[in-house]
Amino acid sequence: MFDNLRDDAASGYDEKPQYQAAASTESVYSARLPSKRFLGMTSFQLFIISFMFFLAVCLTGSLVLFATGKIGF
Repeated sequence: MFDNLRDDAASGYDEKPQYQAAASTESVYSARLPSKRFLGMTSFQLFIISFMFFLAVCLTGSLVLFATGKIGF
């Protein structure tokens, strides 16, 4: 693993790379269609996350109103 460490350190960064990516791999990645998922989640999962966020905001707002004395039981 560290056999040619000094040789690698002595070589400059201006040299051309010793290998090149195959042309077929570039075309495979560029031809891939965009995903219909947002953040890797399905629409139902996004709905559940947004609903939970909505409930958290409503609960936090209610607690703030209760703590400041704007509402009471």
